[in-house]
Amino acid sequence: MNYINKFTRIICVFILSLLLIPSFNSIAATEEKEPFNPGTFIIDHILDSYGWHVITYKDKDISIPLPIILFDDWKPVVFMSGKFHHGHDSYKGYALGFTENTKNRIVKLNGEYAGYSGHITEDMVDHIDSEAKLIDISITKNVCALFISIFLILWMFLSVAKKYKANPCSAPKGLQSILEVLVLFVRDNIAKSAIGPKYEKYLPYLLTLFFFIFINNLLGLLPIFPGGANLTGNIAVTAVLALITFFVTNLSSNKSYWVHIFNTPGVPWWLKIPIPLMPIVELVGVFTKPLVLMIRLFANISAGHIIIMGFICLIFIFGQMAPAIGYGVSVVSVFFYLFMGILELIVAFVQAFVFTLLSALYIGMAIEEHHEEHHENTAIETTNSQH
Repeated sequence: MNYINKFTRIICVFILSLLLIPSFNSIAATEEKEPFNPGTFIIDHILDSYGWHVITYKDKDISIPLPIILFDDWKPVVFMSGKFHHGHDSYKGYALGFTENTKNRIVKLNGEYAGYSGHITEDMVDHIDSEAKLIDISITKNVCALFISIFLILWMFLSVAKKYKANPCSAPKGLQSILEVLVLFVRDNIAKSAIGPKYEKYLPYLLTLFFFIFINNLLGLLPIFPGGANLTGNIAVTAVLALITFFVTNLSSNKSYWVHIFNTPGVPWWLKIPIPLMPIVELVGVFTKPLVLMIRLFANISAGHIIIMGFICLIFIFGQMAPAIGYGVSVVSVFFYLFMGILELIVAFVQAFVFTLLSALYIGMAIEEHHEEHHENTAIETTNSQH
């Protein structure tokens, strides 16, 4: 326990140092810099990017360049995002969008700036080729974070599976003991309870879903590489996860599921004929269920990141007023940052649990045999009445 306490203290001091050093540098130079914009600061963290920003030190952005992969009129163009110099330069006629309409995407320059590599100036705005046919499949920050989480999950489970195979009768140790608890939790409290006897068929998918969301939620809370990416707070990622659940649910559904949608039992006939009101409501529910999954995960994870970054922004906002106030507020901001970080650890687990549980419930409703349940209930009632 003493080693754990010492390790925890070291980690806390390390995180505080990472947060305070760039903050103090920014506070001391507020008079020479342009005013701090908290909205831009937070949005830049939430949105995807072509480079992985690590830290800003002495007015210099330190970041990890990522591959830019374009197809310009079906011709491949590959280079590193560092060529853009954080959006200040163009490279071979390509640049990061520097207008409101082209922001956060790559544009192509035409005219006298075609193939130009150098600093971006104001007169280049009129030379953006709006008709350029660019297909962008670049490795962005979120894509890189996706690969990191995939390799991490594969390493975790393959190494644990190897240990189980080598010593099948031995007690779990280390990572084995952690993963076994989570796997049994998903199996017993999600798959079995929500799906029923046929849960084993869908257990691999539910386990993949749970650990993918949980691991990426945790990585998103780390302030430094390989953490800090807002992968599960990206609407495209949550949409794909919800879409997979949608297809698994509907492709696994049985006849009873669709009968209950188009001819819901126990509903008055005048809600079905002549206007099929209830069938329309039930059919809309088929599509709103994955929509709820998508928005719930996206909104909760993004909100957590925004709140945490908001506390950090207070340091810069008050630092612009007076450096002394910035120093004082930094202590309070870091305290709330750590408090929200602990709260987000709980949210990381809860959101993975909720998404997986709702997916299991949707699948369970799709494969449930309603007529069998009806006959079983009738048999039970008959037996009770005989007794």
